[in-house]
Amino acid sequence: MATHYYTASSLDGFIATGDHSLEWLFTQDFDVEGPMAYPRFIEGIGVLVMGASTYEWLLRHQDEWTYTQPAWVFTHRELPVPTGADVRFVHGDVATVHPELVRAAGEKDVWVMGGGDLVGQFADAGLLDDVWVQFAPITLGSGQPLLPRTLQLELVDTVRNRDFVCTHYRVPKKS
Repeated sequence: MATHYYTASSLDGFIATGDHSLEWLFTQDFDVEGPMAYPRFIEGIGVLVMGASTYEWLLRHQDEWTYTQPAWVFTHRELPVPTGADVRFVHGDVATVHPELVRAAGEKDVWVMGGGDLVGQFADAGLLDDVWVQFAPITLGSGQPLLPRTLQLELVDTVRNRDFVCTHYRVPKKS
């Protein structure tokens, strides 16, 4: 069981614009059946974790909730739940919630979808195992940072997927 951060980023290190838009991402040339693509990654995921901004973006841009996995949303606000979705709202320390995520994932992994600050909290707590970033050939100039923390990583793999450079890093465990 592992806890992953899997995301796309602009070349200048932003996962979304300042208003949390991902529209820039969908104009890029990426093979969804290619290396390090989403369909193979999601097969190994048992639990989703996200912040309120990511959750709200998904609600605004999906016609229906497409995830079969339970989702934990870190928020202090009351938010709607799509019909048939298993969404659980939590707040507080990620280290307190992590054991529940692992239990719910069963034999599969945990995916921290975003945003960068929430991922940083998992990293700060020593709970993040891997970082997967698909770098798109675009710069945004500003926006929501990929990971607003200093984090030393070990490169595991890189591949090209059409216009993207796809990277997989391991987060070394502190001794």
